Amino acid sequence: MSGKLTFGYIYDFRNPPQWHRPSEQLYAEMLDLIAWSESAGFAEAWIPEHHIASDGYMPSPLIAMAAIAARTSKIRIGSGIALAPLYNPVRFATDCAVLDIIAGGRIDLGLAIGYRRRETAAFGVDFTKRGRIFDEWLQIVSRLLAGEQVDFNGQYFQISGARVMPPAPRGRIPLYIGGFADKSVERVLRYGEGYIGSEEVCHAYVEKLRESGQDHAAAKVRITGVTTVVAEDPEAAFEELAPYFHHVNNSYGEWFCEDKVHSAEHGFRPMTIAEFKASGTLQVLTPDDAIAMFQRLQSKMPLEQYIFSMPAGLPAERFVHYADIVANKVMPAFA
Repeated sequence: MSGKLTFGYIYDFRNPPQWHRPSEQLYAEMLDLIAWSESAGFAEAWIPEHHIASDGYMPSPLIAMAAIAARTSKIRIGSGIALAPLYNPVRFATDCAVLDIIAGGRIDLGLAIGYRRRETAAFGVDFTKRGRIFDEWLQIVSRLLAGEQVDFNGQYFQISGARVMPPAPRGRIPLYIGGFADKSVERVLRYGEGYIGSEEVCHAYVEKLRESGQDHAAAKVRITGVTTVVAEDPEAAFEELAPYFHHVNNSYGEWFCEDKVHSAEHGFRPMTIAEFKASGTLQVLTPDDAIAMFQRLQSKMPLEQYIFSMPAGLPAERFVHYADIVANKVMPAFA
């Protein structure tokens, strides 16, 4: 018997040149798909953030989340992941409280520092200081979302008499912190509801909880499986889906290489389609194999949600086809 596990998708709203169509058409379709995913029983829709992306990667997650909130009633909606150093903390906390009111308390916030120098440069933020900015930012935002009045005199933020009014409906909004460095785990322990990101760092987070004497069984872990798919016929699905996930791989790979912030073991590098197919990056599992994998993960960590990704360019009806397999053949095993 498996323990409870929920499932979600990342929707990045990309519009790559090879599959390009009018943005308003794409956005309308994405909102329709997210509404469909709610009816299919998925627990959460996650909206990520990047800037200056040639394929139109979502640059404004909070706006998109508000549109999703207006179209849905049950599904949770998360920023996955908002680039915190690019936001004024008071403005961010205020906007998120309003967003959570609109959503009826369904908002989760995934946060990280980002890894692209050109993004911070575009916002006038010092790339080398983004971690220290994030630490001050978290102090402010966590207090504001808890309903406190905040006076803060730091190196990067000076704030007097800040308060979020009206407050979020629950008196809080869960913060899930991501990243690959050890510092990310420390931030989760201090400020976060849990960790969101790679399986490898999830293990480090659980181990850190054990070392600190905290109840690791009560921790909350959400793994992003950006290139994982469930299919009845894995070979046919692999051939169909490889071009779409190849684009995902190469765009992330190019960004990772820009400033060499992430080492190779954290994922992506640009490659040809033949190299991509041979690399093992795209993981297509049968429903039974997926269930076994999720059970294995549950045995190693307090996994509460696994997050798939809709790849750029994939036609809506094909997304529904594959997501429906998860909904009908995998999710019942973890209800």
